[in-house]
Amino acid sequence: MLTIAAALEQGTKLLEEAAVSAPRLTAEVLLAHATHGDRAWLYAHSTDELREVWWIHYGRYLNERMNGKPTQYITRKQEFYGREFVVGPGVLIPRPETEHVVETALEKLAGTREGAVVDVGCGSGAIAITVALEAGRHCSATDISAEALRIAAKNRDKLHAPVALAQCDLLSAIADHTMALVVSNPPYVPAVDRSVLQREVRDYEPAVALFGGPDGLDIYRRLIGDAPRVLCRGGWIVMEVAYNAETAVRAMLAQSFSDVEMRTDLAGLPRVVAARLPG
Repeated sequence: MLTIAAALEQGTKLLEEAAVSAPRLTAEVLLAHATHGDRAWLYAHSTDELREVWWIHYGRYLNERMNGKPTQYITRKQEFYGREFVVGPGVLIPRPETEHVVETALEKLAGTREGAVVDVGCGSGAIAITVALEAGRHCSATDISAEALRIAAKNRDKLHAPVALAQCDLLSAIADHTMALVVSNPPYVPAVDRSVLQREVRDYEPAVALFGGPDGLDIYRRLIGDAPRVLCRGGWIVMEVAYNAETAVRAMLAQSFSDVEMRTDLAGLPRVVAARLPG
């Protein structure tokens, strides 16, 4: 008889041998997903026999993870800002660091009276949905990917968020001077860095959400260039930035924006930039 405890031990060992990070935690998450329980349930039932159907699913999940598939794409979920979001291979997995983008956006929105919010390159919708729910403000969300918008719609409907979705290139579907805030976690990995990315990122997450051209700055150039058109006077742009892109992004913003601020993450690295349209 294979117990739940024994299955956890076996899974942990396999993941360790495959050099998967956090093998014990990963084994727990995958077995919980296979049993439709949670990690606490696993330990409360550690001596229970593992059902055959659970073992079949657990084995498949372990194999997928050992081959590089991210855990979040296996379980189809990721927590962000205290909420559970549906994710899949068509969208970037929301990172904890991106919560700094939301915090900055909420701070800037608190000082605005008119205009809505647009999340550019929304992916799963994590930023737009979180801002809409936390600020009680209507948001728009754009993405060039139909698959990303399908997943964002699932999250919007599940979390009952006032978010309108539009398939378009960056801000092309947004009317002039209608937004109090433009927010984005744009693709910013230089194309030349593809080979040095973790295989979980390189082989599974969508390239359109990762790579920002030869130097990683293509989307910043286009987004910063068009943002003044859609912003109300005094509106803000808030973006996640690559750790080494601060100087370049500051220079771009200085051409049309004022009050440029750079926020660091918990590691002390530049993470979020905010700037205000004069007026």
